[in-house]
Amino acid sequence: MITIWPEYINKNLTHSEGRKISKDDSVKDPTLSEIERAVKRLGLSYNIQKEVSYPGRWYEKSGRILVEWDKTKLELLREVSSMIKEIRN
Repeated sequence: MITIWPEYINKNLTHSEGRKISKDDSVKDPTLSEIERAVKRLGLSYNIQKEVSYPGRWYEKSGRILVEWDKTKLELLREVSSMIKEIRN
């Protein structure tokens, strides 16, 4: 299981604030529901946890998604981010 926090793919955050992929690969302010839709479209099994906070932003309940994935976390984040861009267009 790989954890995806919205902060991991948020273009508006710096790496020290939690972004894991490049700004070019990231999306602006992704929501938990957008990430869920992207994961569904990719045909992956997942578990959503809405009432949890990213450790660096403990005061904000952004939620997270746990995804079954057999490649690297960065590959998953890029795939999900790319799918969100596709969904938004």
